[in-house]
Formats: sequence, C-alpha cells, structure tokens
Amino acid sequence: MKLKQQLREAIDFLFTRGPASSADYTRLVLHCARSNDFNQAKRLQSHMELQLFQPTDSFIHNQLLHLYAKCGKLSDAQQLFDKMPKRDIYSWNALLSAYAKVGSLEDLNVVFDQMPCRDSVSYNTLITCFASNRLSSKALSFFVRMQENGFQPTQYSYVNALQACSQLLDFRLGKQIHGRVVVGEFEKNTIVWNAVTDLYAKCGDIDRARWLFDGMVKKNVVSWNVMISGYVKMGNPDECIHLFNKMQLFGLKPDQVTDSNVLKAYFQSGRVDDARNMFSKVAKKDEICWTTMIVGYAQSGREEDALMLFNDMLRGNARPDSHTISSVVSSCAKLASLYHGQGVHGKVILMGVDSNMLVSSALVDMYCKCGVPFDARVIFETMPIRNVITWNSMILGYAQNGEAQEALALYERMLQENFKPDNISFVGVLSACINADMVKEACKYFDSISEHGMTPTLDHYACMITLFGRSGNIDKAVDLINGMPHKPDHQIWSALLSVCSKDNIKTAEFAANNLFQLEPHNAGPYIMLSNLYAACGRWKDVAVVRSLMKENNAKKFAAYSWVEVENELNRFVSDDHNHPEVERIYGELNRLIVKLQQIGYNPDTRNVLHNVGEEEKLRSISHHSEKLALAFSLIKKTKGIAPIRIIKNIRICDDCHVFMKFASIAIARQIIIRDSSRFHHFIDGRCSCKDHW
Repeated sequence: MKLKQQLREAIDFLFTRGPASSADYTRLVLHCARSNDFNQAKRLQSHMELQLFQPTDSFIHNQLLHLYAKCGKLSDAQQLFDKMPKRDIYSWNALLSAYAKVGSLEDLNVVFDQMPCRDSVSYNTLITCFASNRLSSKALSFFVRMQENGFQPTQYSYVNALQACSQLLDFRLGKQIHGRVVVGEFEKNTIVWNAVTDLYAKCGDIDRARWLFDGMVKKNVVSWNVMISGYVKMGNPDECIHLFNKMQLFGLKPDQVTDSNVLKAYFQSGRVDDARNMFSKVAKKDEICWTTMIVGYAQSGREEDALMLFNDMLRGNARPDSHTISSVVSSCAKLASLYHGQGVHGKVILMGVDSNMLVSSALVDMYCKCGVPFDARVIFETMPIRNVITWNSMILGYAQNGEAQEALALYERMLQENFKPDNISFVGVLSACINADMVKEACKYFDSISEHGMTPTLDHYACMITLFGRSGNIDKAVDLINGMPHKPDHQIWSALLSVCSKDNIKTAEFAANNLFQLEPHNAGPYIMLSNLYAACGRWKDVAVVRSLMKENNAKKFAAYSWVEVENELNRFVSDDHNHPEVERIYGELNRLIVKLQQIGYNPDTRNVLHNVGEEEKLRSISHHSEKLALAFSLIKKTKGIAPIRIIKNIRICDDCHVFMKFASIAIARQIIIRDSSRFHHFIDGRCSCKDHW
C-alpha cells in the first residue's frame, strides 16, 4: 500500500510541474507495471498525451499495453494500440494477450491474422487461450501451425497441447507429442512432465502414468495431484490415499486440489467419517472442497448431513455452484423434505441461479418426489430452456404421483416440440400406464420404442411384466420373458415374483429360484416367497425358505417410515418404542383406530404372515411404522390443514392402505405417502393410485 501511495503522489506531482523527461515516464511506467496499478497507469498515459509526449521507441507504450492486458482492460489496450506511432512484435503480443484475457476468441483470431510478424509467444498465447476454453482441436491446430512456420515449441506450447489432447482423450496424438517432448529434451522439465503424466492418467493408462511419475527426479505438488486424481478417476481410492500419505512423508503440503481428490477417494471407499475428519482439518476450504463433501454425503445416503453442510457452506461465505445446489436439492428429494427443499429453492432465487437448467431440473425432480407435481410443473413451464432430462423428470413425477393422463399428455407434447425420447422417457410412460392399469396403451408405447431407433431395455421389459402381472396376465408376462432378446437379470425375475399371488405359486417358485442363484444374499426374494407360502398356510415351506435364507446369510433390511415435523425428520420402525414421545404416539394411534373402526375400518390380519394367534396378529398389524408416523404427525399438527407427508422405504401393505383411506376421512386432511413404488395421495377416502400399486 505504501508503494502505491508513493506512486500516486509522484504522478500527482507530475501534473503540477508540466512536461517530464523520457526517463521520468519510463521510471513511473515501470512502477505502475510492478504494482499492477491500472488507475495510475491511465493517469500517466493521460499526462503524456496532454503534454504531446512521443517516445522514441515503443517500450513505454508496450509496458502500458501489457499492464492493461493483464488487468483485462481490453478497450483501453485497443485504444492505446491504435494511437501508437510505433509498434513491434511486443505490441502485437500485448494486444493478443488482452483479447485472450477476456476470452474474445473470434477477435483473437482476427488480430493474429493481422500481425505483420509473429513469434513463439504469439502462438503460445493462442494455444493457451483455446486450450483453457476447451477448444482443444483449435489449440492443437495452432500447435501444428507453429511448427510448420518454423517455431520450436516451448514448455508452454507442450503443456497446453498435452492438456488439449487430455481434454479430447486423443491418446494417439498425445503420444506423438510425448515423443517430441523427449526429442526436445524436456524430460527433466517438471511442468512438461506433469502434463505428459496427466495425459496417460486421463486416457486410462494409469500404470504408464505411474511409471512416468515414479521416474520423475523433481516432483512438485502438481505431480502428486496428477496421480492422486488419476487413481480417483480409475476407481482405485486405496492407492490414492496411499499416495496422499506418502506425499506428506516427503514434506509436501497438500493444496486444495489434493484435498478435494482425497475426499473423493474416502467417499469411494466408503470411509465417510475419515472424509469428515479430513475436511474439518482443511484450513482453506474452497467451493470445490465444499461441493465434494456435499456430493459425497448425498451419494453415500447421508442426505441430512449434506443439508447441514450446505448451510455451513453458506455461513462460511463460500458460493455454491450449480453442481453443489443440484446435489443439495437431490438430497431434499431423497428425503422428501419439502420444508428444506423450499428453503433451498428460496436461496436459489436469491442467488440468481434459478434459471440454470441443472438447478431447475433438480427442483422439478425434488417437487415431484415431495408429492407436489403442481409446483414442479410451474418451474418446468418457466424454464427458458429444457433438455430431455427435464422432460423425463416431469413425466416420471406425474407417473409416480398417480397422474397418468398428465404424464402421457406431456410425453406427446415432448414429441411435438421435437425432443427425442430416450430410454428413461419410456420408463416414465410405461410406469404411468402401470399405475393406471392401461395395458393396451402400454403395449402401443412399448412397440414404439423401436420406431424411435432404440431397442427395449430390461427396464422396459420389467415394466411390461409388472403391467401384465397386475392385470392378471401372468402367462403373458412369462411369454414376454421367454421371447426377450436379453438374458433375464434380477430385475426381470423380481418383477415377475412381485406380481405373483398365491394362485401363481409355481411361477413364483420359478422366479424365486432364479433370484436365489443370481443374488443368494438378497433377502427380498426369500421374504416374498415365504409370504406367499404363508398366505397359503404352507408353514412347512415357510420354514424351509427361512432356513435357506439363514444358510445363505441373507439379511433382511429394516422397514421404516419417516415424517418431517417442525423441520426435523422423525423415523419409526414397526412396533417402535424408542421415540421419546412413545406413550403419546400409541395413545393417539389407539384413539384413531377406534374412531376408524366406528366408520367401517376392519383391520386385515391376513397381512400378518406369521403363524401366531389372532390377538398377536392384530397388535402387529396395528403398529406398522407408517401408522406410528401418522399418529405422531397428528400430535404435533393437531389443527393443521396442510397435507401430512410420510415416506416409507418399502411397499405399503394392504391394511395400511385401507387404514389411510379411512384416516383421510376421519381427520379431514390429505395424507401423502411415498413408498418404494409410488406416491399415494389419500383424499376423502380415495387414493390416487386407484388401488393399483
């Protein structure tokens, strides 16, 4: 600050005394350049023009040009360049640099073509600018042109050309440039060798990259980062973490790039707590570091942690990008947390990124998965541009929320607006048909997949199998499997098993046996087959299946429901007694059951598929997790009119479905349940699924 103040005072004095010598102007312009003081440089230029000073050479003007270029002041640089009585190669290179600094790529080409002569700096400016703006092919064309015109590549030429090859994954050309690097004796240049190593890592030859890395005499932090990020990309987090520890033993301090990649490695290897510990020790957390943690939490099923960390990020004055925000919104969608989703949406608007397509698409998906397709449609309609992902999110959202006609109408509009559907589009359309039991329409859409130049995938076949099975056409479902061009996988056999009833026990056994071979440790098929046997009263077969399940070490995952009350998520399991308000919850639930029985509800104990007494069956069916969640909501929201939203991680049972229909009458409020298959909107004793789920 002191030097800048002295510079300002010196130029102030210059304006009081009138003309100055060439030596004075040279001295002052050098001070401006060293201190990057654009404002004083402009004042100095004004003084020279006021005094009609004309330097004998281009040195002073070139210094000003380079400073203007460095500060991104393109118009000032161009105006000075146009006034210069004498120009040389340095003047032209400074002007090139100004256009490159602001990313004016078309004008950069024009200036380059106008140059009376060029040098390696001229070519490097263009190569660097195009590579930095991911115009890799153009960067490489100037790299070739540079050599054709007799200029030897410098370290900067090689680094940026190799970067361009890495971006294009052009391994063949990259290897050729590697050969030129060796011939040009740049092997001991750490900057160039890092770029060569990075090329091999990014093009998938991680072993050769490691060989090059190990052969380096002088490694810097960038060298280690190249290998660490390479191993992360190749899905080898353990080697990444090993290198990270080894790097520190060599006394090198990790930078923000290192931190971000090692955090990714911890998440890849499932070491979430280690990632958190490392993150807490990072002194300077940049946006990339925050985003890595938030995305890692979201992808590891730690959505609540992702939301809390996002709030910490905002309090830390770090600005999230569209990737961060979309991950946070997706976490809200997975939790079906409308409160947090709306809060993030508000922040998105304040930050001015609500028109970003990635963010808007995530918001559409979030509102759909929170059971509010109307709000999702509002965002969808106001988006300035859409892609097929956005259309798919809205179509799937309507399908999952029981609005089949809206889903199909939106798909037809998508075609009219010349968007080409993809595989996910047809999953959405077929799902809508399943939920509305539209067999004929589904067959039409299934047949049209090939008309759009695609082959039906296993996802599409699974939809059709589910549709045929639920409509009572198990034989058609089996025929479809037998005629598939694909080998049936777990998804196909699971779809078939899920639609079998006690009337199709042979087909169920066939599907289950295939699943036992494909996924012996998955408890789902054992439980489904066991339940079918129990429904038939075949308790010996139930025991055999349970024994096989134990023998194969197939463990059942816990079924639970959660509800958002007072901005917090409350989880319940069946017959849960761990909640701090357990007595009030069961008291409210018992009162509600009595009330529902008075208006016609009769607990269906057939859903309790265990060989126990009727009283035990009644107690078991009455304490399912979604019923506990509803009772808790009623305690906390006694006078509310807003819908009660409950999320369940498995399919809702028949009795709970009937219970919720009666409950929506008794409490005169909408109940929205999202289970593993779809949404159920219970209003006035009716469900949006029309009892098809």
